[in-house]
Amino acid sequence: MKTSLLFWGALAVFLGAALASDYENEEEERIIVDNKCKCAKVTSRFVPSKDNPQENVLERNIRIIVPLKSKQNITDPTSPLRTTFVYRMSELCKQCEPMEVELTDRIVTAEPSNNCTSTDACYTYDRNKCYTTTFPFLYGGEIKTVRAALTPASCYAD
Repeated sequence: MKTSLLFWGALAVFLGAALASDYENEEEERIIVDNKCKCAKVTSRFVPSKDNPQENVLERNIRIIVPLKSKQNITDPTSPLRTTFVYRMSELCKQCEPMEVELTDRIVTAEPSNNCTSTDACYTYDRNKCYTTTFPFLYGGEIKTVRAALTPASCYAD
């Protein structure tokens, strides 16, 4: 139990440091998460406070695009439409690769999360991955099973 609490505490500190550090230009908007699988993008920037204009506050913008024609199984065109979309910020913001974080006067390499295997479903196609499906095709009075690319640009070389 203590190990679990220690891990989550360290993760919270890491994410806080990673998400709020390294702002040279306060007007610049930083991309924190750009998850193409879940169609979600999280950005942040410092803006003047409404209460005290001399003080800056961190503003987060969360953009979620809900694909209305998304299938429950995106690799099967005959599956029913997806009606439930689940977005967990802890899952979206999970870092699976080591990254360098500047803490006060030194640079520290932050270790990735140890839970990077994702079983969550994608809500849209990963355009870099080849998705195929099979379907029955009637040709010359004979039904043949044909394999078709759902994302042709990533399945075939130029």
